[in-house]
Amino acid sequence: MNEVAPLVLVVEDEPQMLRFLRAALTARRFRLIEATTVAEATLAATSHNPELILLDLGLPDGDGIELTRSLRAWSRAPIIVISARGREADKVDALDAGADDYLTKPFGLEELLARIRVALRHAREAGAGAAAPVITSGPLRIDLDRREVSRDGRALHLTPIEFRLLAFLARNAGRIVTHGQILKEVWAGGSAEPHHVRVHMAGLRKKIEDDPARPRLLLTELGVGYRLREDA
Repeated sequence: MNEVAPLVLVVEDEPQMLRFLRAALTARRFRLIEATTVAEATLAATSHNPELILLDLGLPDGDGIELTRSLRAWSRAPIIVISARGREADKVDALDAGADDYLTKPFGLEELLARIRVALRHAREAGAGAAAPVITSGPLRIDLDRREVSRDGRALHLTPIEFRLLAFLARNAGRIVTHGQILKEVWAGGSAEPHHVRVHMAGLRKKIEDDPARPRLLLTELGVGYRLREDA
């Protein structure tokens, strides 16, 4: 039996971009629902329960960040923002509102498809209640169950905070996590500040990167947060 293609809700009011997304995704056998306003998107999401949402922020009847917050109140579908807004504050606001990823227009098709694959994979794992996996990123191996980290087969000794930080990034491998999300998850509402994240990230990079000044595994999203590179 053939597997049913994922159902994607595309929320975009720019005709040229909508045509591009329609052609690109249907050619790769995604099923599409289209919406051009907040109202249409809300109706489509509640009626069809899409498996993934591509969302522009600038909509004629409302703001995409508020729509993200509204959808996230009841839906677990991954939300990838695709927006011309490139300000760091917009990215942080969207991710903190519940978006899973953020792409700034213009973007490459292959990058979009890669982000879609990551988002759908994470959603499937969460839905299946998958056990804590072993995650690899280049030479890095993170065993979340055993709380063991190695690089090129050599065990690394991390502090408890360094492990919690790396584990959170590993559970979201391939996705941006904001400073606010890290503080909430790693420090569990403690008194830590954003500069504590930078300090511990610097220490972590010294242990896992070939060149901490030019990281290839723990990537910085300037002004927004961090992303652990995920193996293809």
